[in-house]
Amino acid sequence: MGLMHEVRREFIAVPDANRGQIVFKWPDENIRKFTRAIVEPDEVAVFMTQGQIMGVLQPGQHTLDSKEIPFLGMFVDWASGSNAFKSEIFFVGTREFTGNRFGGRLDDVQDPQSGLVVTLRAFGEYAMRVVDPNRLILNLVGTVNVTDNTAVTSWMSEQLLKVSRTAVTTQLVTGNWPILGLSAHLPEIEAAALAGAADQLANYGVTITRLGNVDINLAEEDSARLKQLASDTSYTRLAGSFGAAAAAQAMQGAGEGMSQGGAAVSPMFMGAGFGMAGNMMQGTAPGVPGTAPPPPPPAGQFAGGGSYAQPAAAAPVEAAPAAPAAPAAPVVATALCPNCNAELRPGAKFCDNCGTSVGPAHCSQCQAELRPGAKFCDSCGNPTAPPAGA
Repeated sequence: MGLMHEVRREFIAVPDANRGQIVFKWPDENIRKFTRAIVEPDEVAVFMTQGQIMGVLQPGQHTLDSKEIPFLGMFVDWASGSNAFKSEIFFVGTREFTGNRFGGRLDDVQDPQSGLVVTLRAFGEYAMRVVDPNRLILNLVGTVNVTDNTAVTSWMSEQLLKVSRTAVTTQLVTGNWPILGLSAHLPEIEAAALAGAADQLANYGVTITRLGNVDINLAEEDSARLKQLASDTSYTRLAGSFGAAAAAQAMQGAGEGMSQGGAAVSPMFMGAGFGMAGNMMQGTAPGVPGTAPPPPPPAGQFAGGGSYAQPAAAAPVEAAPAAPAAPAAPVVATALCPNCNAELRPGAKFCDNCGTSVGPAHCSQCQAELRPGAKFCDSCGNPTAPPAGA
């Protein structure tokens, strides 16, 4: 174990498992003299002591000796008989780190065309590069042991979202860009975001080199509202007025209801729909008396390529002969009370003059119901009253 420990300390380099880190801190601050430091072509090694940067090693293989590297004389550990150095070593990657994601809510803005307040969101990827390792360590990472890239990339993502918010909302508020169709301005958005991020990140020694897959969109409910409003506006413009568009939509709804068997269409809705249809046929819109429908397009320019022809004048219709008068309704005999011969009201069960029951009588032989005034039962022929003198 002792031999392996001594061999391991003969070389200082970034382990293969940590090659993807932007900043890697060597875990040991006590470094033997003549140790070889291997700095890969896409990184530099920064030497620090007590929070101050004392020197930087460029890519290559270096023997840690103060005769070859003069600034190492400031790290000599005199307690070891000048056989060791005491220093913090940071390996900083200088290549381009890609695949970093950013995204989130931009702001609540008002659409200049519709007046609706909507929520904008931005998502995308970016590539970054370290341009000043000293500033990165002193101003952002610090002297702590950085085990992943979150300390760097999370801060850069926040700054990128900040400058994107400023670039987009400024153009929207001034009315230069519409909310629906922002994808047409993505090159301008990316250029503004890159320039703004460069100013924000210059003090931290990093820069954003590229943006990719940038998408600025709306919340789902806001997108649905704007699309519906745009559809309604276009439909109203085609119909000629808001009243005509409302009437057409009402008739369309009635047609859909009748296609389902009429169960979804109430009589009141049907009446309103036919009333609006009548107004449309007469050239007026509901609630707007005297309005006329838009004139037809010129011949040869009608939608579909055909021409629009004015309807021919209808021929006068001759008056039809008068229909014969309907026959008079038969006269219904008035029922009389069997006791006092007073006139009975239709449907009365008792005489309102003498109180005699005038309800339906029944045959004494077969119990069949007798018609009022019947002298014989129409079921069995039995007389309804005893013979005279009985």
